[in-house]
Amino acid sequence: MFSLNGSSFTNNSLSGVSRCVTQSSRRGASGPMVVVAAVNSNGKPGDRNVSVLVENSMKESAAAPVEKEIKSTVTGGVGDVYGEDSATEDQSITPWTLSVASGYSLLRNPHYNKGLAFSEKERDSHYLRGLLPPVVVNHDLQVKKMMNNLRQYEVPLQRYIAMMDIQEMNERLYYKLLMDNVEELLPIVYTPTVGEACQKYGSIFRRPQGLFISLKEKGKINEVLKNWPERKIQVIVVTDGERILGLGDLGCQGMGIPVGKLSLYTALGGIRPSACLPITIDVGTNNEDLLNDEFYIGLRQRRARGQEYAELFDEFMYAVKQNYGEKVLIQFEDFANHNAFDLLAKYGTSHLVFNDDIQGTASVVLAGLMASLQLVGGTLAEHTFLFLGAGEAGTGIAELIALEMSKQTGIPLEETRKKIWMLDSKGLIVNSRMESLQHFKRPWAHEHEPVKELVNAVKSIKPTVLIGSSGAGRTFTKEVVQAMATFNEKPIIFALSNPTSQSECTAEEAYTWSEGRAIFASGSPFAPVEYNGKVYASGQANNAYIFPGFGLGLIISGAIRVHDDMLLAASEALAEQVSQENFEKGLIYPPFTNIRKISANIAAKVAAKAYELGLATRLPEPVNLVAYAESCMYSPAYRSYR
Repeated sequence: MFSLNGSSFTNNSLSGVSRCVTQSSRRGASGPMVVVAAVNSNGKPGDRNVSVLVENSMKESAAAPVEKEIKSTVTGGVGDVYGEDSATEDQSITPWTLSVASGYSLLRNPHYNKGLAFSEKERDSHYLRGLLPPVVVNHDLQVKKMMNNLRQYEVPLQRYIAMMDIQEMNERLYYKLLMDNVEELLPIVYTPTVGEACQKYGSIFRRPQGLFISLKEKGKINEVLKNWPERKIQVIVVTDGERILGLGDLGCQGMGIPVGKLSLYTALGGIRPSACLPITIDVGTNNEDLLNDEFYIGLRQRRARGQEYAELFDEFMYAVKQNYGEKVLIQFEDFANHNAFDLLAKYGTSHLVFNDDIQGTASVVLAGLMASLQLVGGTLAEHTFLFLGAGEAGTGIAELIALEMSKQTGIPLEETRKKIWMLDSKGLIVNSRMESLQHFKRPWAHEHEPVKELVNAVKSIKPTVLIGSSGAGRTFTKEVVQAMATFNEKPIIFALSNPTSQSECTAEEAYTWSEGRAIFASGSPFAPVEYNGKVYASGQANNAYIFPGFGLGLIISGAIRVHDDMLLAASEALAEQVSQENFEKGLIYPPFTNIRKISANIAAKVAAKAYELGLATRLPEPVNLVAYAESCMYSPAYRSYR
């Protein structure tokens, strides 16, 4: 009888043989095993004469080390002190984990449950007779049925909750569902629906999907991390919930963001689910509505600041490396500006860290701009950029554009920055405001008279590219778009703020007000627009194009740090995936239906850059990085349980 590698729970009434032990016996390992008879609650042998094979703790591995099967010739390099070089493939159970093989609990384990897809033989082998209806269906039919059910819901949040239920019931079905219907379901599990889910997370919370680390756990974070059942963690997405999308401080309820991001790491980037860990750092919230909400699930106190916050985060970052090693990727998500830049700068030299709001957004927008040049002509350095919004997203995009222009032209970075202008809540960022500016805004202060209104800044600077990252909806007014269209044959307009209600303008507004001449992209999805008999399909500058493949590239190369050149490589790889057919439809991003292939190509470019920069630890470098990336990707296909 073959068992399942259960890592989420144990049950003394169940039976089976651990996968890792079974594999060891097939390879000729002779280490000792302990056979434990199943017992009932009174300590006597159970009614069913079955047994559980359990690894004899660490003794087995010490007495008879098992040669590990590898799919690639990539070995060696820097010593694998933390045992991280297994990347995205499935892991054997850890020595302290029992294996669950049969019965009712198997149907309650989302990692191994197949529902009606269990075969007749599996139903006999794993004591499932009578627990399931007699019909046996395949994976594809399950997906078809679930999509039919999801489409019955008219409210997006209801679909989100239904997807949560599927994930908690049958993990592989969830990911196959998402991968096979990515364009339809991406707006449900990610933006814009995830924003509403976070706002109502206290009401829809069912079971833990990640770790909640609050001020109560200060001094005990290392032990808290050990409570998570998986040990081979490759990617952590962490938030403190202070700036969730354009919705503000949602405190502990920001957990929906790390959960959603990591679902996409698996579905779009092929990182195995067990290697992903969502974390929310709860230091309180300044949202009075939440503090007064009886269903709020976080600390009921105002946000901690200063030394208390810094000490908690220092402890967290140290504990992560201590538990999961040097090469675990830590993605910062939805931190407020005053923390986002400081955390990235503070830990960027000691940890493998990445801020998707700053760096991921920048990379995906730069890719869209590179692709746009195929439609408008010229080079990046020949264009003038105006940003509405000078926060972490806006300044991150601007810096990466300036870096790319400097790389292409050889002009110093300080000079290429002068092609980029920014307007914040107080008006155009100019030299006369220098003393009052936050440090991350100062590089963008240029010589110009003060300008308060966006439309006046457009008319004065005459940008060829207008980018919105303000979080303020409907700020690209008719007057602003028409002004852009008066001195640009094809004005490039990116309305990036999420969710949809916060978008600076809609696709329909951009195309209508520019008389169909705009090259438009947005952060949230918009339906195709018909104008003067022509259909315009707008692009979505969605970070999901970048971060899953970017993370995969870091993992397969064993990168130990993130470098700006890796972000440029990711942008170039994405821009290269836009086909002539896409351009003819007005698209500057490729369709999401090809996202796994896109992610593999991005991963290959990022990994190649890591090797080039000497930041990769998996040596030697694979000959074909694209093929290697694809071979490492997780598949949601069912396994046969014999």
